Amino acid sequence: MSYQLLAPVTFAYLGAAVIYLCYLVMKRETLGKTATALAWIIFLAHTVAIATRWLASHDLGVGHAPFSDLFESLVFFGWTLTLIYLVIEWRTGMKRLGAFAMPLAFFAMLYALKLDPTIKPLLPALKSNWLIAHVITCFLGYAAFGISFAIAVMFFMTGQQKNPNTPKALLLDDLIHQTVVLGFIMLTAGIVTGSIWANSAWGSYWSWDPKETWSLITWLFYAAMLHSRFMKGWQGKRLAVFSIVGFCVVLFTYFGVNLLLSGLHSYATG
Repeated sequence: MSYQLLAPVTFAYLGAAVIYLCYLVMKRETLGKTATALAWIIFLAHTVAIATRWLASHDLGVGHAPFSDLFESLVFFGWTLTLIYLVIEWRTGMKRLGAFAMPLAFFAMLYALKLDPTIKPLLPALKSNWLIAHVITCFLGYAAFGISFAIAVMFFMTGQQKNPNTPKALLLDDLIHQTVVLGFIMLTAGIVTGSIWANSAWGSYWSWDPKETWSLITWLFYAAMLHSRFMKGWQGKRLAVFSIVGFCVVLFTYFGVNLLLSGLHSYATG
């Protein structure tokens, strides 16, 4: 994706977030429809941009999927966030969630704007289809956790914790649960495919690399959260709080580990 295309997509996300916020406050159906239409247009443009970058890498003789560095992963993260949000809106008709979900995609893309977009050759260890499977599943998991975070913030910002048994509060509670389950499944798949990739690249399924360790911590956190949901009936405020905390753990796993700790995943800061 060229810088010239990245900037319009990024600020279009900001525009969609503002329109969704206006819809949340003013409750005008026209605003909701406009925001949804814009979100779909942005998503399609974003999809074309990722595909174009992939083709460009082949034209340059590099020929790899656009998931190899921090810039590309942020662009893909923004795309997966939008995908999961739009599926939820399509299924539930809950346009107000866009006021909380679209800013996440905007900030991911804004961060990407500050990075070097140059297409670079892959390190030999990264030339594997297992890498593609690993990155796609991990980021679908991260995005699902991100949307569960957005739903949890909406839960509190709209005052649902005051009346947790209303249909609206129960719907948000169920959506938090569903997105966490999706994220947990995808993260599990990401850890498994990452282990297979690590074994093929470095001869070991697990090396306690900082990223691996924090991915395991993230997995254990959400496993405990789901266990509490199933076995102890956690819902409402408690589930929302844990969803918010969990996404903070995800962000540290994604950004903090690369910035503060060195390891086999250090390439991703490039």
